[in-house]
Amino acid sequence: MDLQIGWIFIGLPLAFVLGWLASRFDLRQLRLENRSNPKAYFKGLNHLLNEQQDQAIDAFIEAVQRDPDTSELHFALGNLFRRRGEFERAVRVHQHLLARADLSSADRERAQYDLALDYVKAGILDRAESALRPLLQTTLAPQALLALLTIYERTRDWQQAADISLQLDHAGQGRFTVRRAHYLCELASESADPVQAKQWLLEAIQAAPGNARPRMALAQLLMQQGQPEAACDQLEQLAQHIPSALPLVADKLANLAPQVHRQIGVLTLLQDSYHADQNLDVLDAIVKLQRSMGQELSRELYAQHLLKHPSLIAATQWLAGEQLNPAQQPQVQRALEQAAKPLRRYRCAACGFEALQHFWQCPGCQAWDSYPPRRIEEL
Repeated sequence: MDLQIGWIFIGLPLAFVLGWLASRFDLRQLRLENRSNPKAYFKGLNHLLNEQQDQAIDAFIEAVQRDPDTSELHFALGNLFRRRGEFERAVRVHQHLLARADLSSADRERAQYDLALDYVKAGILDRAESALRPLLQTTLAPQALLALLTIYERTRDWQQAADISLQLDHAGQGRFTVRRAHYLCELASESADPVQAKQWLLEAIQAAPGNARPRMALAQLLMQQGQPEAACDQLEQLAQHIPSALPLVADKLANLAPQVHRQIGVLTLLQDSYHADQNLDVLDAIVKLQRSMGQELSRELYAQHLLKHPSLIAATQWLAGEQLNPAQQPQVQRALEQAAKPLRRYRCAACGFEALQHFWQCPGCQAWDSYPPRRIEEL
């Protein structure tokens, strides 16, 4: 009995000492790991700030290997892969996150959203849509809706885009009425049913009364249906409600006015606009309309414009009416028209993309309403 008590008195302190040593060893090991992980993390961050993405990826991979349970490092690594265009590796990282059972619901939604972005960047839009749909009932719904809107624009699914824009507008995520009007105009332009097309255009006008495109498209539709008077009414209303857009329809107005016997009224409208803004497209329309009325004042009008604005385009138009040496005039005229051609382009205010025609959506950066209704020379 005394021997057992003695062993107890000896074993208790020994167990205490061994436990203390084990805890010290675990703490030391934990400190070493904690020191190594932040070191690898900050090393990757430093490379990232210095735009050394290859080295940053290597550092983050090292950190992930040391601590595979760290979700933030996985997110950083996946985003780096996506930025570098390594979409397959980004997809694998985010799929690995989604396969973890211990991931919180917030991180799971975030991983699902990042996975959808991987698919968008890779051009696998059907998978991106499938990944985004479950997020519409989560806190990431606004971001998911915006990503879906981008997908539907790229696939030209204008009906879905119009529905999503309406949801975003009702959710208070910004003003999407103008973009919705563009989507309705796209639907109308692709429709084979003129009645349905007209309905979409009237809806677009109601959604964005300050946007010129729906009225222009409706006027074009009415002209195709043999209703020039109604088309002229729409263009005149556009000039009254959105005077800045008149240069885009001035030529159409000049063509329509003689058909509906409104030369005087349309000419007055164009002249008032030109006096207010000195726009060359409006001046060209005035010259065309006056010629249809039997008035030939083009040389004087272009000469007056040149007194105020040293325009190569106006000089070309003025020279076309001059009586030069018949042998020389075609060559001089051709040279001036060639020199003035780049100045007749429109330029996107968002990315600088230039085009000979006016676009509602920039082919370069996909921005809506980024083309001013003025030629490059007049900017």
